[in-house]
Amino acid sequence: MDNLIDVKNLYKSYGRKNVLHDFSIELGRGKIIGLLGPNGSGKTTLLKILAGILSKNGGEISIDGHDIGIESKKIVSYLPERTYFSPSMKVKETIDFFEDFYDDFRRETAENLLAKLDIDLNAKIKHLSKGTREKVQLVLVMSREASVYLLDEPMGGVDPAARDYILKTILTNYSENSSVIISTHLISDVEKVLDEVIFIKNGSMVLHESVDDIRQKNKMSVDELFREVFACI
Repeated sequence: MDNLIDVKNLYKSYGRKNVLHDFSIELGRGKIIGLLGPNGSGKTTLLKILAGILSKNGGEISIDGHDIGIESKKIVSYLPERTYFSPSMKVKETIDFFEDFYDDFRRETAENLLAKLDIDLNAKIKHLSKGTREKVQLVLVMSREASVYLLDEPMGGVDPAARDYILKTILTNYSENSSVIISTHLISDVEKVLDEVIFIKNGSMVLHESVDDIRQKNKMSVDELFREVFACI
């Protein structure tokens, strides 16, 4: 099978603290994958390493045949947990920024998605609510024709009514040759769009399985299994 992402024996530490330990995984194309685990389990660190923002201490990573570097960054679209745009920027200036920076950015797609959300292109970032800022950033990230989309808590600051629209945006803006990795604690909200899930705890993988197999073998939802595995209340 032609894997899109190959991670072998990945290791990352901050000083004496091991954040990722002997982490290995193979991910194919055309999938939406949930990266699930408690706070501090290593989810954000893993996404940042795949995005080329953090360096690893050991192990091997390949994204569509490329080592982490300039070539991999060209095909990875990353949504961080926090907004990184200057508060003084207008929404249309963030579009200009993405258009200048990324060759695969689809301006028309971004403008259409923002129009459906009734977001004023002339509004300044600082005048938008936290949820609206996150919507803008998600739209920009999903308007790239990337091979891999890495989304860190894409619905964290968004009201429940807008979550379905965000999931629809994700579903309709990636291709069968690309994959999406979503790190989230809103498992019950996102479960319906997931093809596979990865459970991560203390920097190690606990489980990697298809959602269908989880439901058939365990006779429970992903959310229920997560609560059982991690003893959540």
